[in-house]
Amino acid sequence: MDALLLGAFLPDQLTYAINTHVAEKWWTRPAFTFFHLLPVDPTNPMSTKTMIKAVQSGRRVVIFPEGRITITGALMKVYEGPGTISYLADAPLLPIRIDGADRSLFSRLKGFLRRRVFPKISINIQEPVKFDVPEGLSARERRGLIGRELYDVMSDVIFKTSNIERPLFHALVDAKAIHGSRHIVLEDVERAPLNYKKLILGSFVLGRKIAQFTKRGERVGVMLPNTVGTAVTFFALLCYGRVPAMLNFSTGVGNMVSALKTAEIKTVLTAKRFIDLGGLEDAVKTLDEYANICYLENLKEEISLGDKLFGLLASLLPNIMHNFVSGKPVSDDEAVVLFTSGSEGTPKGVVLSHKNIQSNRYQLSARVDFTPSDRVFNALPIFHSFGLTGGFLLPILSGLKIFLYPSPLHYRIVPELVYDSNATIMFGTDTFLSGYAKFAHPYDFYSMRYVFAGAEKLKPETKSLWAEQFGVRVLEGYGATETSPVLAVNTAMQARSGTVGRLMPGIEYKLETVPGIEKGGKLIVRGPNVMKGYLRAENPGVLEVPKDGWYDTGDIVEIDDEGYVKISGRAKRFAKIASEMVSLTAVEGILNKLWPDDDHVVVSMPDDKKGEQLILISTFKELTKEMIREGVKLEGHSELMAPKTIMTVDEIPVLGTGKTDYVSAQKIAKEKI
Repeated sequence: MDALLLGAFLPDQLTYAINTHVAEKWWTRPAFTFFHLLPVDPTNPMSTKTMIKAVQSGRRVVIFPEGRITITGALMKVYEGPGTISYLADAPLLPIRIDGADRSLFSRLKGFLRRRVFPKISINIQEPVKFDVPEGLSARERRGLIGRELYDVMSDVIFKTSNIERPLFHALVDAKAIHGSRHIVLEDVERAPLNYKKLILGSFVLGRKIAQFTKRGERVGVMLPNTVGTAVTFFALLCYGRVPAMLNFSTGVGNMVSALKTAEIKTVLTAKRFIDLGGLEDAVKTLDEYANICYLENLKEEISLGDKLFGLLASLLPNIMHNFVSGKPVSDDEAVVLFTSGSEGTPKGVVLSHKNIQSNRYQLSARVDFTPSDRVFNALPIFHSFGLTGGFLLPILSGLKIFLYPSPLHYRIVPELVYDSNATIMFGTDTFLSGYAKFAHPYDFYSMRYVFAGAEKLKPETKSLWAEQFGVRVLEGYGATETSPVLAVNTAMQARSGTVGRLMPGIEYKLETVPGIEKGGKLIVRGPNVMKGYLRAENPGVLEVPKDGWYDTGDIVEIDDEGYVKISGRAKRFAKIASEMVSLTAVEGILNKLWPDDDHVVVSMPDDKKGEQLILISTFKELTKEMIREGVKLEGHSELMAPKTIMTVDEIPVLGTGKTDYVSAQKIAKEKI
C-alpha cells in the first residue's frame, strides 16, 4: 500500500527497490506493469552498487530502511543501506513518513484489532538531508556513522510529524477513536478493568461535580495512590480545565503544606479508604488547616441521575463538550503541577504544559517500539514524573493496557502481579528493581520485553542480576521532573553500558565548564519537553519561566562522539578536598562495587584543614577506615576518595520515589559531627 500512496502523490516516475525474493511472488508480478521496480538481493554486496548507479543516472529511488513491513507501528531495525547509497551517489535523501496506513486492512500491526477500510492517512515529507562523513574513516566506521545518522533522521521525522500541540484530554479522545471505545486500558488490584468509553464517561461525570466547587484554571491537589479511580480523577480535572497538582504524600506533611502554599492549592482530592490504609489521618488534619479536603467517596454519593445523563451525552461528543466546559485549552496551558522530591531543600512546583508532556511522550515513542499488544505494569507513583509520563500517560494515550499498583515497596507482591498480569513493559528505580530481584521467582518476568530504570543511578550489580536471574536487559535512562521527564534513554537498538543512552529527538544541549572538572561539563538543555516554569515557596503562585527556554540540570555529564551520555554526578554533589574536586556519586559507586550487599551514602561537611571532608553513612556495620582505604587503592583511585568518617545505620533514608534522601542523610551526618 505504501508504494501506491507514494506513487499517487509524489511527482515524477519513482523507482522502487524490491527484494528479489518478493519480486518472484505471483502477486508482485502485476506491479511491474504499473511501477518501475528494481529487484535487488540484500545478501549480494553488488546490489548496493546497482542502486547507486540508478540514483546517479537520475532515477528517484524509493527505499524502505526497515527492510520489512512494520508490525509495531513504531521504528524497527534501520539498515544503513539508504544512507550509504545517498552518500556514495552524492544525492540528497528525502525522509517521508506515512502515518495511518498501519490502521488499514493491509496492516500487520501486532495487537491492533481496530482496522478500517478507509483510515485517515497522512504523508509527511521533510527537508532533504545529506550525510557529512569525515575523511579517513574505515568502511566499517563509515557505515556505523551513516547508520546512526539515518536512525536519527528517521526518529526525528517521527517526532517532528507527531501532534505535540494536542491537549491531553483531546489526545485521550483520539486514542479512543483509534483503538476503539471498548479497548481496555486500565486495571488495578480491584480487578475491575476500565475501557476508553468508561474512562471518558467517568471523567465527564466526576469532573462535573468537582467543577461545582473549583474554578476553571485552578490548581487542585490530588493525594491518591495508583488506582483506576486516580486515573479517572486526573482526567476529570483536565476535562473541565482544572490543573491536577500531584501531592507527594511520601515526603511528610511539612513538604505537603509547603506544596499547598507554593502552588496556592485551595482544594485537595483524596479518598477516606486511602487515608485509613496509609495511616495519614494526622497529615490530613494538618492539611485541612490550609485547604478544603474533599473525599471522592462523598462526591460519588452526590452524583445524581442528571449527572450521569449529562456525562453520557457529553461522551458522545467528547471533543466539543470538553472545549465547552474547559474553555477550549491550548497546548501551552498548564496540564499538571508536580513537586520536586525536596532532596536538596524545599520542594519546588514544576508546571508542565500539555505540549511538554505530549512532546516527551512522542520523543520516547520515536525511539522505543511500544505496541498496542504491550501491557505496562506501573508501581511508580504518578506524583513522580517518571511514573506519570512513562508509566501512565504514555501508555494510556498510545493504547497500551496499564496495571496500576499503589506501592513500589511491596517487593514480594509486585513480581507476583507482574507475572499474573503478563506485563511486557515496566518502569522502576535501582532501589525498587534490586528489591524485586531479591524476592522474585526466576519465571515472574518471563513476558517482560522492556524494563526501564531511571530516577537514580543503575548499579551494575542490579543490571547483571536481572540479566542472569530473569534474562531481562534493564535499560537505563535519565531525566528530570523539569523535562517531563525523559532526556536520554538506552533502547533495544542503541544501548551502551555505563551510559544513560542518547538524548531524545528535538533536544538541544550545551555543556558549561565547571572549575576543577576536567571531562565534560554541566548539562543545560532546551526543547519542547522543558517545563513551563517553576513555582517557588518564596514567591507562591508566581510562575518563574526558564530564561530563553534553557534548563540547567545541575548534572555533570560527558557526551561521546556517538552521542551517549555518561553522568559523573550532581554539580552540588562534588566536594573540594585539598584543592581537588571529588564526586560524591563516584565515591558511592566505588563503595557499592566493593560491598554490593550493603547500602552506602556519602555526604560532605566543612573541614578546617582540607576545605571539606567526606562522611560515609553505611549499613555495613563492620566497615573500617582501613578497609575503605585499601579498597579504594585496589580500585586504582586516589586516597582523597576514601571517607575518613564512617557512620553505620540500620537503613539508609529513602524518598517515596526510590531516590536517596540526601537532606536527611546530611542531617544525620551533621548531628553526628
